[in-house]
Amino acid sequence: MDSADSIGLPDAGRRRAEVSVTRIADLAGVSVPTVSKVINGRSGVSAATRARIEELIREHGYRKPENSETTPSVELVFQALDSLWALEIVRGVEQVVGPRGLAVSVTQMQGRLTPGRSWAQEVLARRPVGVIAVSAELTGAQLAHLSSRAIPVVALDPTGEPVHRVPSVGAMNWNGGLLAARHLLDLGHRRIAMVNGPAELFCCRARLDGFRAAMDAAGVPVDDRLVRQAPLYVEGGLREGRHLLELPDPPTAVFTANDLQALGVYEAARAAGLRVPQDLSVIGFDDLLFTQWSVPALTTVRQPLLQMGATAAEMVLDLASGRPPAQDRVELSTTLVVRQSTAPPRPDR
Repeated sequence: MDSADSIGLPDAGRRRAEVSVTRIADLAGVSVPTVSKVINGRSGVSAATRARIEELIREHGYRKPENSETTPSVELVFQALDSLWALEIVRGVEQVVGPRGLAVSVTQMQGRLTPGRSWAQEVLARRPVGVIAVSAELTGAQLAHLSSRAIPVVALDPTGEPVHRVPSVGAMNWNGGLLAARHLLDLGHRRIAMVNGPAELFCCRARLDGFRAAMDAAGVPVDDRLVRQAPLYVEGGLREGRHLLELPDPPTAVFTANDLQALGVYEAARAAGLRVPQDLSVIGFDDLLFTQWSVPALTTVRQPLLQMGATAAEMVLDLASGRPPAQDRVELSTTLVVRQSTAPPRPDR
């Protein structure tokens, strides 16, 4: 017998969300309060029983009623909270949810791409209005847990191609890489390096692809020795900047995957006795607040972080209200901000 018929639904095509807590309890051979504890992320249920109930919830398509009580907050999930980049995202979200009487709660994953196994249960206990996953990969089971409790999820700056049912907000990273390389090519640079971020990050792959596209369109081959990979921190830019400047034929310009790496390249140039931009041009990515005050002020690709956070917040609140977003995938424009860290190469280079 079809499961829909077995619980008294008129046909199998009717919304499986109408499966009741009582029916899940009957199937699991436990009490209704036990199922309620699992649904609401509360403790007091053994791991084996919790797993059995979660499997039944997924199998039968249970969804918590969308008008269920929630905590007036939106939860952001970050890999780490150690840069102004993350702060700008939080500010963008708060600009939207704050005036509506909602708080912003933040969790971080200590650098991991995917939250730990207990994360979903903890979120269920907090019962936020919605979740914004920033550069994070939620598992299918985690998404199913949140969906069954009517907690919508939006991916912000997803690490890969977003799961089709998860709306996402990002920036035009490919275009940003293209703009940076074109700017350096227009200045006359031909030996151009790129210090990229981790290959598993979709945004970094896109920035590198845009960089390569501009070089290819200009007929300038990319020397693979000039394409480096490093963490998105000052130390990463410093390390790879040193390696690049130690080459027998070093680059005349460096494009980095973020502004922090660019500061590391600045330091590598200083240590090598080179001046920016007279001896080495440098371009960053993000346009964080400090870039206009660095010495020299950094040329960079502006990523609209504040707007990205605000757009993701609007999207998750729409979903929480039962309104599907107008677009499942939103990509906001990136723009080149030219300051004092780029100039034509020296005539002898």
